[in-house]
Amino acid sequence: MLYQIVSLLLEVVAGLLTGVCLLRLYMQHQRIPMSARSGNPIGPFIFAVTDWLVLPLRRVLPALGRWDTASLVAAFLAQLALFGAQWLMLGGGAGWIGVLVLALFGVARMAISSLTGLVIVYAVLSWVQTQSYLSDLMERLVAPALTPIRRIIPLVGGVDLSPLALLVLLQIAAIVLGTLQASVLGMAL
Repeated sequence: MLYQIVSLLLEVVAGLLTGVCLLRLYMQHQRIPMSARSGNPIGPFIFAVTDWLVLPLRRVLPALGRWDTASLVAAFLAQLALFGAQWLMLGGGAGWIGVLVLALFGVARMAISSLTGLVIVYAVLSWVQTQSYLSDLMERLVAPALTPIRRIIPLVGGVDLSPLALLVLLQIAAIVLGTLQASVLGMAL
């Protein structure tokens, strides 16, 4: 029971840190301003949660084009710390290679979950037709994933079904990722 409680707390903290690092990575890639002066309501939160980890990494890890490798490595390190702590709590029996594999898949799983959450928030905000910075931000974050789907799926009775289609595709990606993770872990252990 104690393992489950500690594991849950670690998963929440690591999940939050990983998700925010990935959001920072994606927002920087999309060139979305994150300063408080820009009016971005979540920018200061992103900086407060991730600066302690991302800024030192940025000193040694150069960006690759528009991709901030420091944010990506920070997300990986958060997952590595989570699975490493769980591995140690279980006695550190199996090889540590499995911990690295779990961390890599953890980042991919968190990217899929984060995009799923963004699509759901975007869909809900689109139903209420609010004109706010948050609505515009969600549109900018989700539009790159929805645009190719919108080319294939037309409006049906004035309703945009592309968010639903994207959610289905993300769920399929999560299933494929889980199967791939099991296969890779089977080979690594």
